[in-house]
Amino acid sequence: MLEKAHFTDPWLRTLGLLSVLSGDAEVGNHAVEAAIARKEPWGCHLPVMGQRFEVQVRVIDRPTQSTATVAWRDPTHCSYGDQVWHASRARVTGVCALSGQSIKRGDAIYKPRPCRPAPLNVGAMILGSVLNNAVGM
Repeated sequence: MLEKAHFTDPWLRTLGLLSVLSGDAEVGNHAVEAAIARKEPWGCHLPVMGQRFEVQVRVIDRPTQSTATVAWRDPTHCSYGDQVWHASRARVTGVCALSGQSIKRGDAIYKPRPCRPAPLNVGAMILGSVLNNAVGM
């Protein structure tokens, strides 16, 4: 049922409309159509190795040894001032949101605590060793 659902990111639609209003209709329409064709997922664009990203991550506190309070700021998708992250093991390869280092399956990581609705940065990870050294940054 949901496989046939067709979602358009309101932010991309807004950017497309602003481009049209600024006189660059070709670029605005092309950007929106391209995003729809790719069926871009909702949420934060997580860092990829070698790619520059504007996400700002700061460890605020360590309430327990297995949790951390993180400030996550992505100016285009989401912002969490005091998000609780918990210790886990990486189930997939990825990139540490704090350092940019690669993460392999099985590495000790921290990730956003699951809740409903799921946070937009639900797939983000921070290496455990990096987070342990980051308190007070």
